[in-house]
Amino acid sequence: MNREEVFEKVRQIFRDNFDDDELVIVDETNSSDIEDWDSIEHINLVIAMEKAFGLKFNIKEVGKLANVGEMVDLILSMLDQQS
Repeated sequence: MNREEVFEKVRQIFRDNFDDDELVIVDETNSSDIEDWDSIEHINLVIAMEKAFGLKFNIKEVGKLANVGEMVDLILSMLDQQS
């Protein structure tokens, strides 16, 4: 899976999670950019991504992420390690 494919899947997870098909997600998007992105939604996003990609995140790694782009890069890194 390449970065573009991972990003598109992450974008769809965000749109599904926030129930907004028009939600614009870019690498720099962070919790302050989406009004409903609170701690509960953050957990829901992490769980949805774990399920979608078949991964289990380390909570410390997730806590250090500053934006969506860093999440995509983490997913790519984890997927590469599985190969």
